[in-house]
Parts: sequence; structure tokens; C-alpha cells
Amino acid sequence: MFNNKVNKYFISLGLCLAMIGCKAPDLKLAASSAVLPEVFTSSKDTATIATVQWHNFFKDKNLTDLIDVALQNNQELAITLQEIEIAKNDIRVRKGALLPSIGIGAGTGVDKVGRYTSQGAGDASTEITPGHEFPEALQDYKLAAYAHWEVDIWKKLRNSKKAAISRYLATVEGKNFVITNLVAEIATSYYELLAYDNQLEIVKQSIAIQQNALEIVKIQKEAARATELAVKKFEAEVLTSRSMEFDILQKIKETENKINFLLARYPQEIKRDKTSLVSALPSQLKAGIPSQLLANRSDIKQAELQLEAAKLDVKVARAEFYPSLDISASVGFNAFKSSYLFKTPESLLYSLVGDVAAPLINRNAIKAEFKSANARQLQALYNYERTVLNAYLEVATQLSKIENLQQSFNLKTQQVDALNRSILVSNDLFKSARVDYFEVLMTQRDALESKLELVETQKELINASVFVYRNLGGGWK
Repeated sequence: MFNNKVNKYFISLGLCLAMIGCKAPDLKLAASSAVLPEVFTSSKDTATIATVQWHNFFKDKNLTDLIDVALQNNQELAITLQEIEIAKNDIRVRKGALLPSIGIGAGTGVDKVGRYTSQGAGDASTEITPGHEFPEALQDYKLAAYAHWEVDIWKKLRNSKKAAISRYLATVEGKNFVITNLVAEIATSYYELLAYDNQLEIVKQSIAIQQNALEIVKIQKEAARATELAVKKFEAEVLTSRSMEFDILQKIKETENKINFLLARYPQEIKRDKTSLVSALPSQLKAGIPSQLLANRSDIKQAELQLEAAKLDVKVARAEFYPSLDISASVGFNAFKSSYLFKTPESLLYSLVGDVAAPLINRNAIKAEFKSANARQLQALYNYERTVLNAYLEVATQLSKIENLQQSFNLKTQQVDALNRSILVSNDLFKSARVDYFEVLMTQRDALESKLELVETQKELINASVFVYRNLGGGWK
């Protein structure tokens, strides 16, 4: 009668635990409301340069060779690859949690209890065999296998594994994003180097022209047709240009070292065709439509996978409110004398236990983790929406920049042509004393500045096309 009451009590308590444990907060998974515009410009052409492989997009053999070396040696990329390995190992950990854990153990020891205790008095009155009392110091030998398994009733462990897989895939997309940026950074640095080469050549040509004008002024001074002031002004202009030459040489060295750093090698000269900047002017760039960014941009796919993992984390945190079922088992041999250890069935031990447990009182830690998981989910959602918005704006900005730079480049080209002709005219007029030295100086200075600006605009135009290629999601395939 008493046992029946006890059994009913424990059954009732178990049902109460299950009911209380099942009271979990409502599950609310975040959904993105981001809607991309239909087009970047008026064109609805779906062709996009994002699908072009980088070694086909860049025509300069020297540049593609540099990119090849960087993809093999770059340290940031190598660090990212190790992050992928870490994420892959985390999947193995989550998979292991789904399976029973099995181990084996062996042990030995000695135990003596007081004679004047219930156990000691009982042992003293026991004979192991006729005429042999129970020993006071009892040896203990054990060899057994143990197993434990948490039954995944609420898919907590499976969702945890899925979250790990999503994070692994996110690290793969992160690697692709690193490659995209690495390719673009090498390309823009390479074109910057070519621009400096061109500017250096322009400055050298300008020095030669200025030096020639200086010689003419010196001759005119000897003939009393010019003053010492004119000579010193021309000398100062030559020195200014020579100083500019060394500034550009330093920029060339800094850019070469930047490229060498990306290639993970010590300083060395970057192989290049110094006249290839003109041929690098961008051809027609096909941007496609904004929705293609979702498939081509690695950072968007990475943010999407991180959002998916965060949603699964919320499900895992919610499952902590439910009862858990643990099954433990063991089997082996146990005896107080080594010669008896493998004597069966007397030395055989085994057990099988099932535990159901649910949080009942003071569930603050579980609630806090659930709220934190929800907050992280919202963070991942906002990060995804921000990444999508940033991707669209990056492309739109660069497309507008290319259009405006192209107009600026055309006008600057005409300006340089006009100033080149004006140098010849001013020199002829100066020789015939029809203009003074100041006009010649200003003409040469304007021509030099316009030529340098033209090269700078050309470099920005080329790099803008590289940025469009990168921002559309090209470069990692």
C-alpha cells in the first residue's frame, strides 16, 4: 500500500516537471524586410561582369601573375582558411553530441569502515567462506565500460549542429569575400603604380622643357634681353619639378612594398609594363540587376548564413526550457580480490538508468540565454539588411563615378592638348620678346599640372571599374 502511494507521488511529480518545463517563451524568428530596387540604371540587362573570372577580366599578364602569387601566399587569406578549419571541427563536435559517448575505466583501491558502524558491524558478522571473516581493509578492483546518451527529443542537438554547419558555410563565404577584396586591392595598387610611372615620365619631360627654357633665358640675359629675376624664376621652377620627381619615386617605392606585403614577400621590384596604363582603360561595364547581388556577393551570403545560424541558436535556447532525457549504462567486473575479478556471474556488474529532468525553479539563466539568443538574432538580421543596402549603394556610387570621371577625362584630355600647343606658342613668342618670362612659366606650370591630373583621373577611372567588378561580387570565382 505504501509503495503504491510512493509510486503515484513520483509519477505525479514527474508529470508536473514535464508540464512546468514545457512552459517556454513563444518562438519568434526574425524575417528580413529588405527590398532591393529593380535596376541600378535605366538598363534591365541581366548580363553582369560579376560572373567573369578575374583572370579574364584583367588583361595585363603581369597583374594576373601577381594575383596568382597573392592567392597562394597572402597571410590574411591563410588566416581565413584556418577559420574554416575551426568551423569544420565545430561541426564534428556537434555531431558527436548526437551520439552516445562510450568509455572504459579501470580502478583499484582499499576501503576500511569503522567496526562500530552499521556497515562495519554487519561486515564483522559475515563469513566469506567458512572460517574466513570479512576483511577489515577491503580491496576493490573494477573494470567496466560506461555509456551516456542525451536523447535529442526537442531537436536541440540537431539544431545546434545545423547552426554549426551554417557558420561553417559562412566562413567559406568569408574566405570568398577576402579573395574578392584581395584581387581588387592588388589590381588598384598595380594601376596606381602604373599611374606613378606615367607621372614620373611626365615630370622628367617637363624638367627637360623647363631646362631648355632656362638656357634660353640665360642667353637672353647675356644679351640684355632678360633679367636676373627671370633666370632665378626659371631655376626655381626646375628645382620644384626635380623635388616633385623624388616625391613620386618615394610613392612608387611605397606602392611596390604594399603589393609585396599583399604577396607576403620581402621588397622587390614589381614587374610591369610602364606604358600599359592607357590600354587599361575600362571597356563597357555590365552591372546586371540588383537582385543578382544576393547570389554573387559573398558578404551578403555570409550575412545570410549567419542569420540562419542565429535563428537556430534561438531554437536551441528555447529547447532548454523543456525536459531532457539522459540514459546512462555500465557493464563490467567488480570484486574485492583480483582473483575473483573475472568470476561470473558473482563479479559481474551492470546498470541502466534513465533520467528525466526539467528546470523548475530559478530559470533566470535559461531565460537570459534565450533573450540573448533573440538579441543576437536581431543583430544578425540588421547586419544582413545593412550588408544588402551597402552592396547596392557601393555599386550605384561607382557606376555614377565612372560616368562622371569619363566626362572629366575627356575634358582634361582636351585641356592637355591645348596646353601642349600653348607651350610651343609661348616659347616662340618669348624668343621674339613678344611675351615675358612669367607667361612662359605659368604656361609650363599649367601644362604639368594638367598632365598629372589627367593621369590621376585615368587611374581613378580604371580603379572605379575594378571597384564595380568587386562590388558586383566578381573576383572570387
